[in-house]
Amino acid sequence: MTVADAMIRGTAAKTALVIGAEIFSRLLDFRDRSTCVLFGDGAGAVILKSSAEPGILGSALHADGRYSDILAVPASISEGGLVGDPFVRMDGPAVFKLAVGALQAVSEEVAAQCGLAMSDFTWVVPHQANIRIMEATARKLGVPLDRLVATVREHGNTSAASIPLALDQAYRDGRIRRGDKVLMHAVGAGVTWGALAMQA
Repeated sequence: MTVADAMIRGTAAKTALVIGAEIFSRLLDFRDRSTCVLFGDGAGAVILKSSAEPGILGSALHADGRYSDILAVPASISEGGLVGDPFVRMDGPAVFKLAVGALQAVSEEVAAQCGLAMSDFTWVVPHQANIRIMEATARKLGVPLDRLVATVREHGNTSAASIPLALDQAYRDGRIRRGDKVLMHAVGAGVTWGALAMQA
């Protein structure tokens, strides 16, 4: 969404379709119960259009390859063949600690960029990694849990699809309404993380 917003603001595009899709079932070792029960397959999309009204209020993106070993698929392709472990491997405690700290920091960064306090956001739509990470981050940010859009119980962690799926559900059930300020934040393998603030 950050890249699409920049393209629209720079007049390279008037409309953008942003798609997040994952097929984790191809990357899961179903003997590893610490990982396979967390992830799900999914797809979601968001359409952004040029408008005189505010939409995307601010965003920030970060990456740090020093942590790549805590959440990764270690395999690689060499000479047309797969080499190494082809499954998602995760150090759960390390991911939890990094995710909560990174999501708190990037959310506060984006709020400050927009001149907003956390209390100005009607909803927080996090990457649906797991409920413990989502709730711990909300508590660090001082966000009441009833302002957290959580769909992880229905979908599992669908990674890139999780925020569009949660947005869709919150729009369909009437929680997110026109004029609401919404904060989204995510963390992923690599390790990468980011946040985006928008006005619905």
